[in-house]
Amino acid sequence: MESAGSPSADAAPLTGGDVAAGTETATTNRHDVAVSVTGLSKRFGDGPTAVTAVDDVSFEIETGSIVGLLGPNGAGKTTLIKSILGMVLPDAGTVRIRGIDVYDRPREAYAYVDAMLEGARNDYWRLTVRENLRYFATISGVDPDSVRDRHDRLLTQLGLEAKADVPVRELSRGMKQKVSLASVLAGGAEVVFLDEPTLGLDIESSRTLQRELRRLVEEENLTVILSSHDMDVVETVCDRVLIMSDGAIIADDTVAALLDGTDRHRVQIASRDLDAAIVSRLEDRFAGIRVEPYDRGNVIELTTDSDGFYELFDTLRAAGVTLERVRTIEPDLEDVFVDLTAVDRGER
Repeated sequence: MESAGSPSADAAPLTGGDVAAGTETATTNRHDVAVSVTGLSKRFGDGPTAVTAVDDVSFEIETGSIVGLLGPNGAGKTTLIKSILGMVLPDAGTVRIRGIDVYDRPREAYAYVDAMLEGARNDYWRLTVRENLRYFATISGVDPDSVRDRHDRLLTQLGLEAKADVPVRELSRGMKQKVSLASVLAGGAEVVFLDEPTLGLDIESSRTLQRELRRLVEEENLTVILSSHDMDVVETVCDRVLIMSDGAIIADDTVAALLDGTDRHRVQIASRDLDAAIVSRLEDRFAGIRVEPYDRGNVIELTTDSDGFYELFDTLRAAGVTLERVRTIEPDLEDVFVDLTAVDRGER
């Protein structure tokens, strides 16, 4: 993982650039907007081979919320994040952090921002946990002595207090992830971008990190934009979800509203009458059927809409299938995500 405040080439735009002349101060509207994106677009290449990675994207994120950013590979998430962070220069659109235009006044705007990006090293493993916090506060332009209390609080909140003077290289993977998060917060950033923060963690470590992240947001009034392929993480910690497909936002709502708005039903059926011929007939009609052996028969599991749900049982009845076990499963965020992106690609 790499903090946007770490000394890498990719991270440089977050601390570089001159403050534009003028007397405008940071402002937020009556909704207390932390991040505002308007008409953001980015196209790579020219002519028929050009690719539109971000297509006229607009949204606002309120202070003190966690917003999940989802999308299949190639949807434009990374380009969107890098455009917001100043790592990629968009072709059109504006980004404001606490009311400050990031392209006009990058140094002032990014003073409120930090990021933990997936796929690169973040902390200095030869340094202790506390030394890492002091270092990242320093490169954020903050006197580390002035935020010592904050560092102590972060160490306590993330369960790192006992490891404060231990070199990071001696810590477990889960502990290193916590140090990465603490380092991002060490300078007092108010808006934090986290890309795959639970990547590679075991279940217990992931749940601990999720719980602590939620608590930090509530206690520190942080604003978090979280990108992850782990739907359980997004469903657990996020107040709201943005779903991208082909460079555009195709859904923007709370997790609860997305789940309530789906017409998809997941059902699991077990029967000894589900022979190969019947299973084959169902596979021709319903996409994504999962089949497992069951006591000389089979168990099938599939997700479909209301019409398909009734058609399934009509087909089974007509085939003389005796249902030995039927289990309906409430749709989760993954079901909604797959359904929405499939519709957007014209697959349904």
